[in-house]
Amino acid sequence: MPEHNADLVILGGGSGGYACALRAAELGMSVVLVEKDKLGGTCLHWGCIPTKALLHAAEVADAAREGDKIGVKSSLAGIDMAGVNAYKDGVVAKLYKGLQGLVKSRKINFVAGTGKFVAPNAVEVDGDRYVGKKVVLATGSYSKTLPGLDVGGRIITSNEAIRLDSVPQRIVILGGGVIGVEFASVFKSFGSEVTIVEALPRLVPNEDEFASKALERAFRRRKIAFKTGVRFTGAKQTEDSVTVSLESGEDIEADLLLVAVGRGPNTAGHGYEEAGVNMERGFVLADERLRTNLDNVYALGDIVPGLQLAHRGFAQGIFVAEDIAGLNPPVIDEMGIPRVTYCEPEVASVGLTEAQAKDKFGEVQTLTYDLAGNGKSQILQTQGAIKLVKQGAKGTAGPVVGIHMVGARVGELIGEAQLVYNWDAEADDVAALIHAHPTQNEAFGEAHLALAGKPLHSHS
Repeated sequence: MPEHNADLVILGGGSGGYACALRAAELGMSVVLVEKDKLGGTCLHWGCIPTKALLHAAEVADAAREGDKIGVKSSLAGIDMAGVNAYKDGVVAKLYKGLQGLVKSRKINFVAGTGKFVAPNAVEVDGDRYVGKKVVLATGSYSKTLPGLDVGGRIITSNEAIRLDSVPQRIVILGGGVIGVEFASVFKSFGSEVTIVEALPRLVPNEDEFASKALERAFRRRKIAFKTGVRFTGAKQTEDSVTVSLESGEDIEADLLLVAVGRGPNTAGHGYEEAGVNMERGFVLADERLRTNLDNVYALGDIVPGLQLAHRGFAQGIFVAEDIAGLNPPVIDEMGIPRVTYCEPEVASVGLTEAQAKDKFGEVQTLTYDLAGNGKSQILQTQGAIKLVKQGAKGTAGPVVGIHMVGARVGELIGEAQLVYNWDAEADDVAALIHAHPTQNEAFGEAHLALAGKPLHSHS
């Protein structure tokens, strides 16, 4: 078997794998990057980028439909899915081409094929053996389904949902987490009748309860139906419909059932367990420096327990490359990673929820600033709020340990929010900064002014 040696062999070319490859090459290492599908992985081809393109098309559809409200004579003639898909695919293609050029320019040895981890220092691909002084496992995740629920026909996952050639009249979405509510938002804007089914008591259950309640209010206004705290028991499909059964005894008939119950670690069949990697429930176990139990073997991204976010994998990829190069980068604080759900309205957060902060610190102070008092939010006609969670009781000094936002475009405010959390800023530190008027960013400043005890536009 032909053997190829390199400083670093990376299995998986998604956000985590390619970021690690680019940074390692920049630091002077010889790098082999193995990917069975396309460079860029789920995020670029199946996840973040195509879904956000659909969400932008949905936003434009809503703007056209609602133009009359602001004196603009516009109407929505319909949704041309061929046109939407062409736009979405064009965005993906441009980014994909740029990424391929970047990897080539850094002289990274890109190997297309299915890799198998066969020894603590080697990966085999189609009869070739790639031996690295260090190996990084970054094989990503797949769309999960539920036991006994077979995907096919009218039962689809996000992979099929981003390639539909027509808009379903009625769709049931199984799962009210990030993926579920984003697709619910898209299909509602495109004109579908949408019902979300979530087994947990609230939508976006990983967020602060305030965010769930605000999103549920907004979805009611948008006439997106949702059933929370109810379990799915089965689905039967015929030629022209699918019937979804719930534990409550209710049956819902629809054209499509979208299974959005989360993503599982893509580790099966890659040789991890056979090679002696410590695993739990399909995930690869790694320490805070992303080292596995095997010497010189690292793991990152969606296969490591934690938030399954492209930017987490990306940051971990850079971290691992720098760690291997001996730069001793600081450990990534998982709570300091910003989280955004791109439905309408958006949900964005960083740090601890109020419940988590109480568990950790005992006494906390919270402040909720309504976007109704913000000029730009009124212009955008959005409703929502910004909630801050501070360590320590009212009147005591303490850093802001959680920031939770709901409203149109609040995902763009998360940059400043993550600086506040990651730099242990107190309300006074942020209150002293000047926020441009009129922006939604101003609401962020006003919330901190209020938390610092000097509210201008709110009653506290």
